[in-house]
Amino acid sequence: MSDRSSIEWTQTTWNPTTGCDRISAGCDHCYALTLAKRLKAMGSAKYQQDGDPRTSGPGFGVATHAASLAEPYRWRQPRLVFVNSMSDLFHAKVPVEFIRRVFAVMEATPQHTYQVLTKRSRRIRRLAGSLDWPGNLWLGVSVENQDAAYRVDDLRDVPAAVRFLSCEPLLGPLEQLDLAGIGWVIVGGESGPGCRPMAADWARDLRDQCVGARVPFFFKQWGGRTPKAGGRELDGRTWDQMPSCQVALASA
Repeated sequence: MSDRSSIEWTQTTWNPTTGCDRISAGCDHCYALTLAKRLKAMGSAKYQQDGDPRTSGPGFGVATHAASLAEPYRWRQPRLVFVNSMSDLFHAKVPVEFIRRVFAVMEATPQHTYQVLTKRSRRIRRLAGSLDWPGNLWLGVSVENQDAAYRVDDLRDVPAAVRFLSCEPLLGPLEQLDLAGIGWVIVGGESGPGCRPMAADWARDLRDQCVGARVPFFFKQWGGRTPKAGGRELDGRTWDQMPSCQVALASA
């Protein structure tokens, strides 16, 4: 079944695929990898396939779950849905045909709004013209530092209804970011043991860029030992701006 989410910018998580591999600095302290190991030990059926220990771990091998495709049809109320909080839909090991099946579910459930986040921007760019893009799909890329900024250019070539950036964990400055064609920016610091600190000026600069470009800005957290340790205020206020959407977070 789906899970009501504690993530501030969504309502529900839906995992038709699970598992992943670390590919960049933003993956170094992956919460999903740690959680998958725990879920495997608990006997959770979705997390019994192990990944490569060099890049993944116990219970975190990439797997598709056809039975989960039925879940959105059972939700009575419209929801804002984060797709694959425990995976990356555009991982090379997820077959294109399965991606098409996930997209078909989105298309068939227009009452929901789906948020897909990936680090595999080169694959989405390659596949963009061969997929039927649902009108209720927001697609985002993770941009944790300047080395990952190329993902923004890749995203611009994708015909998603909303293109967004998740700058979390923000590990360095992203100065003079090109926000053309981008409809939303999320910023947050890292949390958990050994978390890497986020400089306040990095967050402020991204906020100012968004304000200047009239792009909705969402400040998720400062980070720390726990996600809520540092709070969510940036210069004395919270930033909860979102793209216009048929599902309002306030209705959750």
